[in-house]
Parts: sequence; C-alpha cells; structure tokens
Amino acid sequence: MTILPKLVEELKSGFSPIPVIDISDPESKQALVKACEDFGFFKVINHGVPSELVSVLEHEAVKFFSLPTSYKNQVTGYPFGYGNGKIGRNGDVGWVEYLLMNVNLDIGSDPLKTHAQVSLCRNAVLEYTTSVRKMTCDVLEMITDGLGIKPRNTLSKLVSDQNSDSKFRLNHYPPCPLIHENIDGACNNVIIGFGEHTDPQILSVLRSNNTSGFQINLTNGSWISVPSDPSSFFFNVCDSLQVLTNGRFKSVKHRVLTNSMKSRFSMIYFAGPPLTQRISPLTCLMNNEDESLYEEFTWSEYKSSAYNSRLSDNRLQPFERKLFPLND
Repeated sequence: MTILPKLVEELKSGFSPIPVIDISDPESKQALVKACEDFGFFKVINHGVPSELVSVLEHEAVKFFSLPTSYKNQVTGYPFGYGNGKIGRNGDVGWVEYLLMNVNLDIGSDPLKTHAQVSLCRNAVLEYTTSVRKMTCDVLEMITDGLGIKPRNTLSKLVSDQNSDSKFRLNHYPPCPLIHENIDGACNNVIIGFGEHTDPQILSVLRSNNTSGFQINLTNGSWISVPSDPSSFFFNVCDSLQVLTNGRFKSVKHRVLTNSMKSRFSMIYFAGPPLTQRISPLTCLMNNEDESLYEEFTWSEYKSSAYNSRLSDNRLQPFERKLFPLND
C-alpha cells in the first residue's frame, strides 16, 4: 500500500497522520528528518516552553484585538504593526486581522513601543519569542544531527545570530457569519481566513487556541486539516530550508479556513536568517556542485522577491537553477 491511499484511509477513520515528535528524546532526530522529507510539517511535544508564557501572550492578544479598530489602526509602521484583511502588497485578502513585528526589536520598526496600552503585549511577545527561539534552535540542531551535518550549529546559528531577521505574527480570525451549515453538518460556504502559501524563512513555528481551521497540502494536492492542540507547537519547513537541503525537505503549502462559531487566535514565529546571509544548498548534502537545484541568493534578495509576489505563487521558481540535458 502506498502512503497516499493509506493516508486517505487514516483520515476517514479520524486518525491524524501529522508526525508527532518528542524533542526531549535525542533519538527523535531521525523522526524529525523523516517528517521534514515526507510532510514538511510536524507537531512538537515536550518542548520546554512554559505554558505561562503562552497563556499571558494569548490573554494580551485577546485584549489587543478587542480594542476599537480606530485605536488598533494607530499601531502602524509598515510593514509592521496592525493590519486587517489585506495580506501583502498584491491584492491578497483574508478574513483576518493581525499584528506583525520584528523579533529583534533593536533593528527595524517596533510599532508597539510608543503605544502605552499595548506595552504589556510587547513585553509578553519578547518573553515568548525568546523561549520559542531556543526551542527552534534545539530542533534545528537535532535536524543537523539527523542529517549528519557538522558542525551541529550549521542551521541554528542562522536563527540565533543577533542580526537574525526573524518575525512574529499574532493572527485573529473572527467568527465568520457568511458560513452556515446544512442539517448534515456540511459547510455550504468556504471562507478563506488566510490563503494558501509557503513561508519564505527557514522554519515557522505555530501555536493556536483550541479552534480548528489550519490545513496543509499533501504532495498529491489534497488538503488535510490539522487538529488543534494548544499545548503543542507545529513546525513548517520554509522555502529557505528547502533550498539549504537542496529540495530534500519540502516547504509545505498551508492555509487557514474560517470558523462560523469561534474566534481563532494563532501565534507564528518565523525563524529567518540575517539579511546578508547567503543561501544555497549545503555542499555536504551533495556529491558535487552540479547537483545544486538552486542559484545562490541572499536572504534580503529572496525576501524582497517573495514579498513582491502573490501569496500563492511558487516563490522559489525564479531562483531555480536552469539545468540542461547532456548531449548524446
């Protein structure tokens, strides 16, 4: 039996195929590699991030999104700050409001700093992202162990660098009155909260409240829902990690559907490298340079290209290496 028919059977039975990784176990390194290869997505348990940090941040996020829109609109500093509905620069929209900020608040814009009523939210973000960054570095080091890469911090140093261009985003998806259900419980309308896309960074780390809606795309093109679990974290392989592994890991396409009854809150940590970091396939994962599937680029170059594209575009395509068949 191949993996995709097996997944269909498992989904019908109510079983979730999402890999669950216990990162307190050093032997989970191979499971992490396999999850990145097969799904580009996995759930992490026994992660060491204090539940108090999560609770405080969610409480502050709920308070912020409950403020009048007129006040929230003052928390700006494009591209950082508050946004509502509009996603990106090229016409993508969603049923969502959000707060976007730099993780390293010493560089770039800090839209929360000058707004007293959201200073507690800012402090909660700083504590939360510090803990999540450590967890992310631990995961990256386990992945390098699983791949047999030396030194162990080859990937994690890109995130732990003091000039790391990592981002943090709070998303709020209000209940959608446009959705209704028939007597069989089937949804008659599907409203996209956040459209399908891949993330451009190295890894993104998602945590949400106990509300469904998040979906990932399998290699056969079908979408599966990810059961919510507010006590765990979900990791996406992002475009830059796909390049670093020369396509061995796949950047997973994902989206969010709205809920008709409950608000969905999510927190996403986007682990990105410094702007000047050059990104290309790691030579230790190739037999020779001719096997490289991607041209070298800086994170700044890729970031600029990605954010000037549409949300659902194949953002890596312009950076794919042009391979020509050998003559007979």
